[in-house]
Amino acid sequence: MQRMTRQRQSIADMLAATSDFKSAQQLHDLLRERGEPAGLATVYRTLQNLADAGELDVLRTEDGEMLFRQCERGEHHHHLVCRSCGKTVEIDGPTVEDWATRVGRAHGFSSIEHTIELFGTCEECAARPASS
Repeated sequence: MQRMTRQRQSIADMLAATSDFKSAQQLHDLLRERGEPAGLATVYRTLQNLADAGELDVLRTEDGEMLFRQCERGEHHHHLVCRSCGKTVEIDGPTVEDWATRVGRAHGFSSIEHTIELFGTCEECAARPASS
């Protein structure tokens, strides 16, 4: 991890203050709104370094954009994400873990890693009346 500059600390603090996933651009905009100078390239580098260190959860959206949030758990887990509001629940998937290992072994692979994100509509969003 790189040296913790004021800008990097601001980015880490912003991530700690939110529970939902944010893009680098969203984090950059939030920092600017708070009057905290940080270049977009610094935001991207800091997010990548934190993700590489295992301190962030990372999601890839359908259009390929990377979203980040501070990890709540250190062990391997998956996410259930609301398509409407972004609410995210960390979930375990022991059946998925067993399946991934079996499939890997069946094809001669070892050290299997995977990422699974489930997307749906949370109860609160489903209860909202549709806008006209």
